[in-house]
Amino acid sequence: MGFWTLFEVASMPILQVLLISLLGAFLASDYCKLLPEDTRRSLNRIVFVVFTPSLMFASLAKTVTFQDIISWWFMPLNIGLTFLVGGILGWIMVKILKPKPYLEGLIITMCSSGNLGNLLLIIVPAICNEDGSPFGDSNVCSAVGLSYASFSMALGGFYIWTISFQLIKASSLKLRALEAAEEFALKQANKNLDATPETHLLKGESEEQVAIVVNIPQDTSLNPKESSSLWVKVAGFLHTILEELMAPPTLGAILGFIFGTIVWLRNLIIGPGAPLRVIQDSVKLLGDATIPCITLILGANLIQGLRSSTIKPMAIVGVVCVRFIILPVVGIWVVKAAGNLGFLPPDPLFHFVLMVQFTLPPAMNIGTMTQLFNVGQDECSVLYLWTYLTCALALTSWSTVYMWILT
Repeated sequence: MGFWTLFEVASMPILQVLLISLLGAFLASDYCKLLPEDTRRSLNRIVFVVFTPSLMFASLAKTVTFQDIISWWFMPLNIGLTFLVGGILGWIMVKILKPKPYLEGLIITMCSSGNLGNLLLIIVPAICNEDGSPFGDSNVCSAVGLSYASFSMALGGFYIWTISFQLIKASSLKLRALEAAEEFALKQANKNLDATPETHLLKGESEEQVAIVVNIPQDTSLNPKESSSLWVKVAGFLHTILEELMAPPTLGAILGFIFGTIVWLRNLIIGPGAPLRVIQDSVKLLGDATIPCITLILGANLIQGLRSSTIKPMAIVGVVCVRFIILPVVGIWVVKAAGNLGFLPPDPLFHFVLMVQFTLPPAMNIGTMTQLFNVGQDECSVLYLWTYLTCALALTSWSTVYMWILT
């Protein structure tokens, strides 16, 4: 397959994202006014609660079996390594660039969380169907590649809605704390300078109360009874894990794994003769709306982001370098090492998918999270714009290198 043919294949999903984003930007513009902020927030909640869990369940229940999970055991580890290495690089970049505190989690998430879903679903079958594909028979390649991509999407969603979700949530807490501090400082500055001694006395009392309120969590955490109780710590940790697992997208992935791996449950909803196949069809129909809605919201946020984003240009350059220069090199080393150690099946397409997982632009669901927690939407949209513009050339070039290495 020639470079320009591969370039065309790799560019198609990127162009789709950019075109739909432009439509979202137009719908949110002052001329159209169909996607104002309140509408975007409501639509985003529907994506979070309904569309994304449906997509996770439908893709997993249909394409992944128990045997697949055993055979492809290295893929969850490989995706975990993309998050680990990308997260470490993002953390280093944050320490060097020192962005605003509430943007730290966003930058780390952008470096660690790749678009492991819809891009692979388009790119892998397209490469299989091209003349001169190095991965054998096109029909077999497309079917197997679709399973790889679906498994990757489900695993990626699980990582994103646990690790990335917590990072964005922490960023929102930092933003709320910053806003509260600024509001308190503004109130203090606006107080009457000619106040009476009684007013100053009340002011001192108020400040003392504020200090007490602020210090309450610290005093509570140092309570000997609570600090000495291992059960309290374990219960708190388990409660946090349970909250993460009960997030709708994670719950959809877990149910998808259950229905995909248990044969009798799978036969209830999957296949032309399944008695409850209408459930799978309905869930899939809902899931198909996920990517278009996320992309429209992304484009709508881009209008405001270009006007008011506070992201530094060096942060944009840093994210692009991490995702499209450093991570792909790490991916080649990881996959080649795993293959030499006998950890991978012999299928070169599986090796190719593992390498591509290190080369993808940031996950679309990050935009959903920033909208959900109302933190960093503008900066997120700007980062999306530049990473996806860069992705077409970067993904094409690295895919060519990967196929050359594997053949």
